[in-house]
Parts: sequence; structure tokens; C-alpha cells
Amino acid sequence: MGDTIMTAIFDDEPTRDRLQAAAFRRLVAHLRHRTDVQNVDLMGIGGFCRNCLGDWLHEAATEQGHELEKAAAREAVYGMSQAEWKAHHQGEATPDQLSRMAESVAKNAH
Repeated sequence: MGDTIMTAIFDDEPTRDRLQAAAFRRLVAHLRHRTDVQNVDLMGIGGFCRNCLGDWLHEAATEQGHELEKAAAREAVYGMSQAEWKAHHQGEATPDQLSRMAESVAKNAH
């Protein structure tokens, strides 16, 4: 449905792609700024996290015939290696956070 709405508003694909790419870049910039927001919280509430965005970027590149390693795609989202981000910004997940994340991940199953 979302693509139908975007197509109705912007019927030319290049414009639609540029707008969606700009929105993605803004989301990535926002997540880089908000290092206080943990991946476990993103997963628990929204069912996705920084790793997911990196994985989706990797999958999109692969689907379009481009080589992009999963680690490099995640680095593009984090703005640094995932290990470096974890060392600087990731705290220990609480049992409540892990429980919410597990419930949310279950909702993602198709």
C-alpha cells in the first residue's frame, strides 16, 4: 500500500527513488546522532534496529547485482564498525528489554 501512495504522489520513479533515499539517509543520520537509543529498544518497540537497516542495505545491493559485504553495510549505517559502536555506545540489555525484543521479533515472522 505504501508504494501505491508514493506512486500516486510521485509517478516518476527517479523522483520517488531520490525522495526515499533522502529519507533513508536522514533516518541513518538520526540514528547516528541518537546513540542513547539502544538497538534492543528499537527492536522491542519497532521490530528493527541499526543491524536490520544494514542488512537491508546489503540485501538491496545484492538484489541489484552489487557486492556489499554485510559488515560494510552495517558500517554505513553505524558510521563506524559495529564492534566500535558497541564498545562506545551499547549497554547491557535488561531482562525486560530482551523480553520486549523477543515479542517484537516474533511479530516480524511471516
